[in-house]
Amino acid sequence: MHPNSAFAWDDAAAMRAFVARRTFAHIFAATADGPMVAHAAVTVTPGGDLRFHLARGNRLTDRLDGAPAIASVAGPDAYVSPDWYGRPDQVPTWIYVAVEAEGVARRLSTEALVAQLDALSAEHEARLAPKPAWTRRKMSEGRFEAMALGIVGFELTVSALRGVRKLNQHKPAADFEGMIAGLDAHAELEIAALARALRPKGDG
Repeated sequence: MHPNSAFAWDDAAAMRAFVARRTFAHIFAATADGPMVAHAAVTVTPGGDLRFHLARGNRLTDRLDGAPAIASVAGPDAYVSPDWYGRPDQVPTWIYVAVEAEGVARRLSTEALVAQLDALSAEHEARLAPKPAWTRRKMSEGRFEAMALGIVGFELTVSALRGVRKLNQHKPAADFEGMIAGLDAHAELEIAALARALRPKGDG
């Protein structure tokens, strides 16, 4: 996480909601064979832990059960030109939003894996409404069970949650508004909206 406390995000509920909305994570672990990373869609449990699954053949799969791990979830990001600030002696920078969840990963039972898969598809199918939601009941008998043999589920019991929102909220008002105008002009609309929400017009 960025060391500047101006960018720290300490709202655990908001960070968990961010992870649930973004969904996709990089899973990092130190193993006896060196550092490894896997990429997975996650769901957030009611208790705030993360569940995900990996291909059985992923090189991290056999090394993750019981291992300390970090799930890193990144939001939108964008380059900021110093020209947007409208004053001299500024430098380029990058703005971004990210959350890290640290804890110990444990392998899920078959039943818990199926529940994770159902929760994941249900959440994202709901976002596609009014399309009728896909469920595994649409699959041929036995096909889902056969395909599920190729993956392994995990739960990351989260012991630490860290977030950063580096959105230039520490800048003077004129600089901040110049950045927003530059982002809007180059269609970086999602991160511009996050910046506006974090620091409404007139702050600073």
